[in-house]
Amino acid sequence: MPTLLNCPRCAELTTWEDNEYRPFCSERCKMIDLGAWANEDYKLPTQDAPQAEGSEE
Repeated sequence: MPTLLNCPRCAELTTWEDNEYRPFCSERCKMIDLGAWANEDYKLPTQDAPQAEGSEE
C-alpha cells in the first residue's frame, strides 16, 4: 500500500512513492511554495548573537 500524505500547500491527499513533486501533490504547489520562500513569506525567529565586551562594530 503506498504511503499517503497531505500536500503541505493545498492539503490534497497525495502519494510519496513515484511522485516527482513530493511532498507536494503537483508542480503548481511546489512552485507556489518556492515563490513563498523567495518572497521571504516564511521566516524563522532568531536572536542576535550577544556582542563581546570591547568589540568594535
